[in-house]
Amino acid sequence: MENPLPPAEELRLIDGELALLDARRTQLLTRRSWLVKTLQALGAHGTGPGGASGPMWPAHPGAWGPSPASPASAPSRASSPSAQNVLLTLGGILLTIAAIAFTVVSWGHLGIGGRSVVLGVVTAAALATPLLLLRHGLTATAEAVAVLGLVLTVLDAYALRRAVLSDIGAVRYTAAAAAVLAVLWAGYGRLRRSLRTPLPVAVVAAQLPLPLWALGTGASLSATVWATLATAAFDITVALMAKSVAVRATAATAAVLTGGWSLLAAGWLSLLAESPALALEPGLLLLAGGGLALGAAWREPVSAPATAAVAGLALVASVGGVVRTAVTAPWVAPGYLLCAVAVLFALRIPMPRGVRTGLWVASALVHTMALVMALPFALLAVARPLSLTDSVWSGVPAPGTPVPGMLTALLILVVVAAVLSAAPRLLTAAAPLPRTAALCTAFALACCAGFTASAHPALPYAAALALRLLLVAAATTVAVLADRGAFRSPGTRAVPGTGGPAAESERVAADSDGPPVAPAATAGARIRHASGSALTLTALVCAVGGAVSTAALGLATRPATFAALMALGVVSAAAAVSARGIVRIATACAAVVWGAGLVGATAATAGLPAHQAGIALLAVPAVTALLAARLRTEQVALPVEVTGAAAGLVALGLAVPHAPTLALVLALAGVIAAGTALRPDRRPFAGYAALVLFVVAAWVRLAASEVSAPEAYTLPVTVPALAVGLLRRRRDPEASSWTAYGAGLAATLTPSLFAAWGDAHWLRPLLLGLAALGLTLAGARLRLQALLVLGGVTLALDALHELAPYVIQVVDALPRWLPPAVAGLLLLAVGATYERRLHDARKLRETLGRMR
Repeated sequence: MENPLPPAEELRLIDGELALLDARRTQLLTRRSWLVKTLQALGAHGTGPGGASGPMWPAHPGAWGPSPASPASAPSRASSPSAQNVLLTLGGILLTIAAIAFTVVSWGHLGIGGRSVVLGVVTAAALATPLLLLRHGLTATAEAVAVLGLVLTVLDAYALRRAVLSDIGAVRYTAAAAAVLAVLWAGYGRLRRSLRTPLPVAVVAAQLPLPLWALGTGASLSATVWATLATAAFDITVALMAKSVAVRATAATAAVLTGGWSLLAAGWLSLLAESPALALEPGLLLLAGGGLALGAAWREPVSAPATAAVAGLALVASVGGVVRTAVTAPWVAPGYLLCAVAVLFALRIPMPRGVRTGLWVASALVHTMALVMALPFALLAVARPLSLTDSVWSGVPAPGTPVPGMLTALLILVVVAAVLSAAPRLLTAAAPLPRTAALCTAFALACCAGFTASAHPALPYAAALALRLLLVAAATTVAVLADRGAFRSPGTRAVPGTGGPAAESERVAADSDGPPVAPAATAGARIRHASGSALTLTALVCAVGGAVSTAALGLATRPATFAALMALGVVSAAAAVSARGIVRIATACAAVVWGAGLVGATAATAGLPAHQAGIALLAVPAVTALLAARLRTEQVALPVEVTGAAAGLVALGLAVPHAPTLALVLALAGVIAAGTALRPDRRPFAGYAALVLFVVAAWVRLAASEVSAPEAYTLPVTVPALAVGLLRRRRDPEASSWTAYGAGLAATLTPSLFAAWGDAHWLRPLLLGLAALGLTLAGARLRLQALLVLGGVTLALDALHELAPYVIQVVDALPRWLPPAVAGLLLLAVGATYERRLHDARKLRETLGRMR
């Protein structure tokens, strides 16, 4: 025998084979030992190989290990039950197709006897065979044959009508056949409960008899709805009483479909009804459908919320549909709303939590839809006075015609607000309605109702304005009380400065050595704090929005303007004094705004032009600056000053058309800023602002006087300013060059630069350029940032003005493609040396930053 392997390799292979044989021998010995013990155990219990009820040899995982012929990585084969199901399904489909083809196509080739024999034999065989198969444990095969038998019964019914009962209408015959088949299939399924198909199929067949019979007899749509509603009642009964999961699922699905269609059709009929008599039957249909859904929700807790919500909507639609036909169009929504309110009162009856939740959701949906119809009227009432800003003091607006639906919108707002305010008492703890949300929404709707009532054309102008002022005062009072914690429980204490209860609640005790606070008490305190904050913000928003609308309404006449602004100012000031937290800030700023409005109205009454009214308006920032100096809390002082500064900006805007007045306004604003800078906490910002305002005021004054040589006016200011700056730098070498020299240099350089740009001669630009060059060199030599920056910018702009004509000539002489090419090359150069340029820019910034 030839041996191609080397001896060493062959010896290694033989050793490996012997090791495998030893392992296999050990495995077989282990299996033999286990089998001997099993036989001994069976003999001890008096059972033999033939008497064991189960398999003779129990499974012993891992005893034999993987087969040598089948590696562990071989793909797993399809399980036999899956393959069996596929084969049985395909076989049943093929037999069904054959039976249908025979019945439809080959039926005419047989006589009446042959037809009866074929149908009877095949159907009986198909229905009897599953009973025999089940006895032998062939469940899947029996299920497939049973399905074939059910299909054959449908074909029998079809063949019976074609052969004998062809004179009966197709729809009525289908209804009767469906009823008979449903009974037969239900009996067949109950005969052998192990078959899963007949009972669900019987439930499906039971959906057809009543609706089809109603259609076949030519009944009206309402009669058909009654038929489908009765079918839904049958489905609900089966779904609640059946034990099979498949039957219950089928019946529940059928109940949803038939019941949902019935309710939609009944609702459509209710909307089409034109009289209470015609709306009565659809109302009864909705009432019956709602009762069925409510009964199902009562018995089935899993789907109770959704089912009860449908029931609640059906009950509201049943009564509301009748009410709709008895009232005019604007009162339809209140009719449905009152029905929804009745549903809320019904929640006091003991009922499962899921049912209560569903009815609450149904009522909430109706309330929401009613609000959607009413809120546009409230928004119109609040926003309509803003149109008076185009015709100030033009007289009391003429009363218009009442808007259709305004009274019903007012009623809806009042009803929903009342329901929400009473909701925590109407509903139990299981109702998903937070008390905070209910109270805040109720308050906002009550304010909307008040403003809607004030906008009614039947109300006189003075009464409407007074009502709005009362509403604003009430909303502001609620905001103040809520911010001070008036609506919290007495068991919590307020945190100073916040207006709410303590974040960490404690029990009321004289000493702090009491027992520790329970977690529930802490959570309750946080909830009450959130409730107070939410109500505060809600009332504040209502007060601010109402105040703006009221002030706009007061613009119709001069006395109304002063009355409205004064009343709003008094209310805001009183609230700012008594409130704290965000309410104090908002009302203090509002008081400043109304004060500014009074100043403007007074100036207009005096006949002052707009630019002079700007001078009068500067009294507002002056007063706020003084008032902020007296206030002890920075939390309120800063917003008040900012609001006053906003009034100062308005004054500047009014003075812009008249340059001399603008210069005066800028100078007066600078005086106010300088006075504010006397306070140490405002000195940095206010000092720079005063400096800028003074300089700009000087520039504007020079421009308004058409001065051609501004240096004659600016140099006498610049020289002393630079001298003062030099003294400041000698006393404080660490002082910034901007503080010492910035204002003085800018006072001369900026007007001179503007004059140079408009000067056609060469002397002024030359002198300005030389001065700027000297400042730039001095700034670089002395490391003074202000001199370097101001001199460099002025020199660059001056040079640009002088070189601009020549640059334009050169550009015109160059080819059109050259500038883009140069720009592209420049970008390429910068991109190629980007890191280097970035380093240079950082170095330049650091150098400038180190300068004084």
